[in-house]
Amino acid sequence: MSEGPSNPNQGDASVEDDAIVELYWERNEAALMETEHKYAKYCHSVAFSILRNDEDAQECVNDTWHKAWNAIPPARPAMLRTFLGKITRNLSINALEKQNADKRGAGQFAVALSEIEDCVPDGNSDSGRFIEDEAITEVINRFLGKLAAEQRKVFVRRYWYSSSLEEIAGDYGMSVGKVKSVLFRLRKKLKTELEKEGISL
Repeated sequence: MSEGPSNPNQGDASVEDDAIVELYWERNEAALMETEHKYAKYCHSVAFSILRNDEDAQECVNDTWHKAWNAIPPARPAMLRTFLGKITRNLSINALEKQNADKRGAGQFAVALSEIEDCVPDGNSDSGRFIEDEAITEVINRFLGKLAAEQRKVFVRRYWYSSSLEEIAGDYGMSVGKVKSVLFRLRKKLKTELEKEGISL
C-alpha cells in the first residue's frame, strides 16, 4: 500500500528523494547516509510495529540499507519512502517467521493478518502473500482512494503498520468498539472489491 497515515517518523525533506536515488545510481555511498538520515525513524517504526523489539527492528533497518544499495540500480523507485518501507516490512516479516512468532495471537501483526483473512476469496490462501501481492496491492490502493480520510487512515494503521486497536482509537479519538466496527465494514467492502476484480488466491 502506497499511502500511510500522517506520521512524525516519515523523515524530513532535507534532501529530495530523486536526488538520493541518483546517488544510488552513481554508486555514491552518500546515498546510504542520506537515506538513513531521512528514513531511519520511519523504517524503524515499520519494523517495530511488526517485531515489537528495538534491537530486532534496528537489525532489519540496517539490512534495509544493504538491500536498497543492492537493488538500486537497476531499480529506480518513484517513491523512495514506499520502496524502503516495503523492504523493511518484508525483512521484518521474515524475521518474525524465523522466531516462530507469527502464530495467531503472538502479536499485533499476527492478529491483523488473521482479520484480513476474511477478505481473501479462497479461505485456504496465504494471507501473508495476500498482503504483499502486487496485483492485489493495486486493487487495495484503488479501494483506499475511494474511502474517506479517517477510514483510510484506520485501515492503513491496522493492516500496514499493525497498530493495536487501542493505539488507533487513542490517535483518532475513537472508542475501540468504533475502530472494530469501522474495520469490519471496510473488510467487507474490500472483499467485495476483490470479488469484482475476479481475484481468487
